[in-house]
Amino acid sequence: MLWVYILVGAVGIGLLVLFNTLMGYRKGHIQIDFDKRHIDHQAYVEAIEKELIERGHDVHYEGDYTFIVDEKPYVFFERNVPIGGVPLQRTILKPQK
Repeated sequence: MLWVYILVGAVGIGLLVLFNTLMGYRKGHIQIDFDKRHIDHQAYVEAIEKELIERGHDVHYEGDYTFIVDEKPYVFFERNVPIGGVPLQRTILKPQK
């Protein structure tokens, strides 16, 4: 019976770590959630730049999904997350190595 509790706990922790990794909750990552959906790539990039400037960052888009934020390169990617049945567009900027 003890093994069942250990297995359930390990699976639960594993799922939590997987969820946090997929959603960009990692040290050094920048997450941006937009209420408005951006389909056009150029408008999407401009919205990301605007949001980062409002947060006080120095930002420049280099092209090829790469931003320079506070003199550090970041690659951005998008996740669509259903929140309350409504898809939320989440932007994650991951530090480039």
